[in-house]
Amino acid sequence: MNPQRKGPLVATAGAPSPDSRERDSVARLRAVRHASVVIIGGGINGIATFRDLAMQGVDVVLVERGDFASGATAASSRMIHGGLRYLENGELRLVRESVRERNALLRTAPHFVNPLRTTIPIYSTFSSLIASPMRILRHGPGRRHAERGAAMIKAGLVLYDAFSRDNGAMPRHRFLGRRESLAALPALDPSIKYTATYYDASVHSPERLALDVLLDGIHVHEGAIAVNYVEAIGLDGSSVRLRDVETGLELSIGADVIVNASGPWTDLTNETLGTATSFMGGTKGSHIVLDHPQLLEATGGREIFFEHSDGRIVLIYPLHGRVLVGTTDLEADPSEPAVCTEDEVDYFFDLVRQVFPTIELDRSDIVFTYSGIRPLPRHDDIKPGLVSRDYRIEVDRDRLGSPVVSLVGGKWTTFRALGEALADRVLELLDRPRARSTDGVVIGGGLHYPKRASNREAWIANNLPDLDPARGARLLERYGTRATEVAALLAEGPDFPLVDGALSTREVAYMAKFESVVHVTDVV
Repeated sequence: MNPQRKGPLVATAGAPSPDSRERDSVARLRAVRHASVVIIGGGINGIATFRDLAMQGVDVVLVERGDFASGATAASSRMIHGGLRYLENGELRLVRESVRERNALLRTAPHFVNPLRTTIPIYSTFSSLIASPMRILRHGPGRRHAERGAAMIKAGLVLYDAFSRDNGAMPRHRFLGRRESLAALPALDPSIKYTATYYDASVHSPERLALDVLLDGIHVHEGAIAVNYVEAIGLDGSSVRLRDVETGLELSIGADVIVNASGPWTDLTNETLGTATSFMGGTKGSHIVLDHPQLLEATGGREIFFEHSDGRIVLIYPLHGRVLVGTTDLEADPSEPAVCTEDEVDYFFDLVRQVFPTIELDRSDIVFTYSGIRPLPRHDDIKPGLVSRDYRIEVDRDRLGSPVVSLVGGKWTTFRALGEALADRVLELLDRPRARSTDGVVIGGGLHYPKRASNREAWIANNLPDLDPARGARLLERYGTRATEVAALLAEGPDFPLVDGALSTREVAYMAKFESVVHVTDVV
């Protein structure tokens, strides 16, 4: 597993031939003298804004200096969640929006987003009962909180359930006492008093979901062009100067509006564009992935979501037959590479021991580590774990030339709503009306996706009859209902398995042709 880097060098309407793809893609970009909007940053929020604007018929160019969805987007905890812990900081708007978007993604991206049963081990009854509500009443984060007790968690989950009422999208939470909890999860710390179980959601391949969102934008409007491995290097009035990272070729594109969706690198991008800003205060989040059958069994197939001894909310949950453990929240310099340190590994081992004290871990169990910088707003003396995960939009209209719109903050779950809000601000600057909403629009291979296992088996038998059912299931999981396009290419000639058989030569050829892979690490 990689912080799975996926994606196209270029994604444009009308894919060029494989042999000339890179040259033609850059040539097409160079042929664009002017676009209504240029977006800098190909993470999930830049991509969502690109899709939304494309759906309005806006000529929009998106550039990304690396691979699409390869920065903070790829380094997430792979959760699509309402943000239960944000309730005690009084972020009711964010939680309401996040829950709504989570429920929507279960419908619009069922090929990647699935319900995630989540259990909270609880060690006290009344702790934090006063401190947390006071923070809610102040509508803002506090400095430090006491351990969260059962009464406080119960109150939060009742409110969370109320926000989650959406055609019965999720079951209500359930509390269990110590005896029932240990019967369900025998490896849990026996000193617990209760467990609370509720439902959120997870995304098993966030990079591929981001790719589907991107391709939706490309396919809906011929004037929508997205190119990766192209960086912004300056701004001349209303023209963005760009450089092809692969060849060094430089070019300029005029724009009526420039959108800076660079995530944690927003201030650095603004500096490149000639304006000093201090919007961002990103923090590093690291994760480890363990190959540990005993720990995998101990989770009971669910996420264990709990408070570590330092007060930080952390998680353990199954991922592709292994166990994901995360995350840290440390001050970080976005100009430096984010890596998981030995101290962080010690921290993760300690948190696992806190919840599952009889399970032994060793560094040899680690199969992968990854880290990323969260695009958080500047927070000065507020502790990183208490910084708002909400977003805001900053507009610089004081410069000579086109306005620059900077996105500050944002989280994975709310990408569609954020993209809509950012697109609305851009449309206002362009003096253009909104033509349609992205709300409820199915994403990529989620169209007509069979949600039940029995229906998936029938879909594979009917739509991929020439493939072994296991191979068909892998394609359906990776591409959703776009698996039929992949199967058509597989049937065109000899096909040979690669590595463990998860991919084949012709499937990689499909990715190279339609997902425009530039480097081996772009394959997911």
